[in-house]
Amino acid sequence: MPSARATTELRAVRMSAPIEHWTDVQARAGEGTEARSLRRFEMVAYTGSAMELVGWDAPVVIDLAGLSIRGTSRPILKDHSPSMIVGHTESVGVEAGRLQVRGIVSGSGRVAGEIVESSRNGFPWQASVGAKATRTEFVKKGQSAAANGRTFEGPLHIVRASTLNEVSFVALGADDDTSARVAANRAIAEDGIDDRRDDNTMSTVNNDTITADAGTAAAATTADSVTAAAAAVAGADPIADMRVRAAAEATRIAALHTICAGHPEIEAKAILDGWSTERTELEVLRAARPASGIAAPNIGAGRGPLTQKVLEAAACLSAGVSEKRLLKDFGEQTLDSASPLRSIGLRELAANCARLEGKHIPGVFGDGAATIQAAFTTLSLPTILEGTMQRTMLEAYEAVPVVAFEVCRVGSVKDFREVTRVRLLGAGRWEKVAQDGELKHGQLSEQTFKNQAETRGIMLTLTRQDLINDDLGAFLDLPRQVGMDGAATIDDEFFRLLLSNPGSFFSVGNSNFLSGADTAFGVDSLSIARASFSKIKVGPGTEAKDKKPINLRPTRLLVPVEVETDAQVLLGSAQIQLDGSSAKTKLPVDNPHRGKYALSVAPHLSDSFYSGNSAKAWYLFADPRLVAAFEIVFLNGKQQPTIERTPTPANTLGVSWAAYIDFGVREQDFRGALKVKGEA
Repeated sequence: MPSARATTELRAVRMSAPIEHWTDVQARAGEGTEARSLRRFEMVAYTGSAMELVGWDAPVVIDLAGLSIRGTSRPILKDHSPSMIVGHTESVGVEAGRLQVRGIVSGSGRVAGEIVESSRNGFPWQASVGAKATRTEFVKKGQSAAANGRTFEGPLHIVRASTLNEVSFVALGADDDTSARVAANRAIAEDGIDDRRDDNTMSTVNNDTITADAGTAAAATTADSVTAAAAAVAGADPIADMRVRAAAEATRIAALHTICAGHPEIEAKAILDGWSTERTELEVLRAARPASGIAAPNIGAGRGPLTQKVLEAAACLSAGVSEKRLLKDFGEQTLDSASPLRSIGLRELAANCARLEGKHIPGVFGDGAATIQAAFTTLSLPTILEGTMQRTMLEAYEAVPVVAFEVCRVGSVKDFREVTRVRLLGAGRWEKVAQDGELKHGQLSEQTFKNQAETRGIMLTLTRQDLINDDLGAFLDLPRQVGMDGAATIDDEFFRLLLSNPGSFFSVGNSNFLSGADTAFGVDSLSIARASFSKIKVGPGTEAKDKKPINLRPTRLLVPVEVETDAQVLLGSAQIQLDGSSAKTKLPVDNPHRGKYALSVAPHLSDSFYSGNSAKAWYLFADPRLVAAFEIVFLNGKQQPTIERTPTPANTLGVSWAAYIDFGVREQDFRGALKVKGEA
């Protein structure tokens, strides 16, 4: 059953769709008048399906059974403005589960003439239906509800009762199939009116919508009324016509003066270019718009203003970054506002970044030149993409297991110079204290190890072609792959070093190398290797103190993939069953190796890409916190890669970033590891 959560508050809703069909008709000639050509249109305003809409926190379904249509003739306006009359509807009704509208351009003023003339010139006008929702119902996740002859699964809103008010011509609109894309690409309409008032699908007009102050609104209404009066008497009496038009112009200028208080440059341009009061209001609002990074007016977010942080969170959602990470980075409120934009594309992201910083862009993307140029000159677009790429890269980097981290000590260096690690060698034993209580001084010597961090990186560039292709996912595949490659690079450097056996690191002389027929991986060879590991001397040196065993216990077993199953079985078995064919006839026996080692498996050990590879050799390592056989160092301890903005090449139209990581890996103390050749 659906949720009982519902509301009776009035909310303005608008549903838009393309004009499906235009026809020319001849109006009947009256006495003293000539017949004139009118324009009819047909459109499907709504298909009855669920829509992802800006302004709602879940998909929305309009229950057409609850749509109230007051008569067959409703006003046809332009941009939902009562002062911009275009004509009237001939019929509005529900047909085959769809809202069908048929109308005629019957207005006689300037606005109607513009609609007719531009449509004849091929301009693709679309229609937007304005209504009021008087009752809505929320369907929770896991529940379902019926509307329009279908069953819908929650979460979603169902508008159970609404009233049709009017139909408007708009430059941009969308049917249900394209509502998500068009709603995401909000733009400035052809007459300069910000289409945030008409979401091009269906939107709520709420307290976040921009409105002028009372004085400005009154001035605009007066100017529009006089303009309408001028249109009504046009052609009746030339002198009266001139007077009315002069009055209309004077009233318009007076209204512009009120609207543009404090913005004389906008007022001058509005008067000179004949701007409408709506466009002038928009320009004044743009001039007062906050700088990037500060909350801007709501132009599409779900529960708050559209800000740089909301756009960055939306881009991260589109990239598939985990919501757990985003919740920590952005907070619940920002993430809720970004949720309706989780399918945002590159074009839409670029356009919104330009609008946030008050840049003028076309209402239609077209060849993208103006939008791209405006977006590339913003601070917000590179910053948003940098943050999105960083999170995408880090998730991929952290998802790749790095064997080197399991067997190496991880350290930090403060610069790129080679560092020297020192191990102090004591006298070899504690001396018995004499009766006089005097403690003997230990004789210290030292053993040194070196390491050095180096930078590894790659360039990433967002080009004009990427924006035109409008594929944010494809672009973010680059940092995702970079993150995976960054993790793989650390293992690559470590295994190159391990298998090259630098300076005979693993050798009989260091007592950390075993070979022979009995070293194939198994119960006995592991027992021998463990005993040999424990007998490695304190050394180096030839003095008596250097010859005692260090008595370290190995804690990790590293094997190639070919030995993985045998290692898992051996380390996980409680008992060992001998076949009885050998002299060892004790049946059964407890497994002495169960649970004693952490297992690491690496395909690098046997891969022919690496010199020194072997499908049989295996290794034991001590806890690297006690004695480290190998060490990985990171600059200033930062173990993750970084993405930073970098200058774009002069011959490239785009924005560039550098991804890099600073690390180094070197061999350290041979006493911390033992290699077993694994010969059968």
